[in-house]
Amino acid sequence: MKKVADILSHKGSRITSVSPETTVLDALRIMADQNIGSVLVLEGRQYKGIMTERDYSRKVILKGKSSTDTRVSEIMTNDLPHVKPQDTIEFCMQLLSDKNIRYLPVFDNDELCGIISINDVVKETILTQEETISHLKDYLHSGI
Repeated sequence: MKKVADILSHKGSRITSVSPETTVLDALRIMADQNIGSVLVLEGRQYKGIMTERDYSRKVILKGKSSTDTRVSEIMTNDLPHVKPQDTIEFCMQLLSDKNIRYLPVFDNDELCGIISINDVVKETILTQEETISHLKDYLHSGI
């Protein structure tokens, strides 16, 4: 059974982060430059939350706030559930679905070690299915 650690081994555990005092506009620039939909919010090495495109659209645009005057700390989400490297992909998929969220921070012994998205979970699920199909084809062809 595939685990969060498998996702991190494929995608790497590189973390893109900003400080709580970063302006929303600067965070959006970082996200655009790296073609990502979120940035983790860290104070030093301590996890404070995450800012996502959803946070921006709902808490800045719809409320008529300014991207240049609003700090990330004002709009970030700080109550996402955390997962561990040993958690299963199925557990993550259920969590993402139940909570209607797109990202899960990954912690190993209370230390942030990565982040996974719904896309990462779907890709890993597809990869697992492709591996299963390949094994089944090999098995069928070996008996011929």
